[in-house]
Amino acid sequence: MEIALREVEDADLPVIYGHMSDPESNRMAAFTCKDPTDRAYFDAHWARLRADASVVNRTVLADGAVVGHAAVYGVPGEREVTYFIDRAYWGKGVATAALRGLLAIVTERPLFARAAADNTGSRRVLEKCGFVVTGHERGFANFRGEEIDEVVLALPE
Repeated sequence: MEIALREVEDADLPVIYGHMSDPESNRMAAFTCKDPTDRAYFDAHWARLRADASVVNRTVLADGAVVGHAAVYGVPGEREVTYFIDRAYWGKGVATAALRGLLAIVTERPLFARAAADNTGSRRVLEKCGFVVTGHERGFANFRGEEIDEVVLALPE
């Protein structure tokens, strides 16, 4: 499978919305918006992201099909990575390849990431890409409706 990244296009958004409104994906991601099926919120959020020059946002393609997105956002010195991959592609190396591609585009370090502590797949992807656990916190997970444990990771300089 060939994994590629490209700029987000308007035609990608309905597909990305479908990925991001999947209940099982949201349960694993945990720290999502309050209502991932709110299309108006999704559209407004993505309009802000795409208008913000400090956000590096890419569509993830697998053999030419839109299968997710990956991004870097935040203020210098505190920038974080995030990614969201279609559940049909979990466990196939797509997230790892996408994150490696994103890290080749965004070369500034350090970078940070967070994951629900029970999201072992995401933690494994981050660690394969060089991130190391630097701490543990608790935060409110909108989709789960409760406070949960999370891991904080860093990609050192």
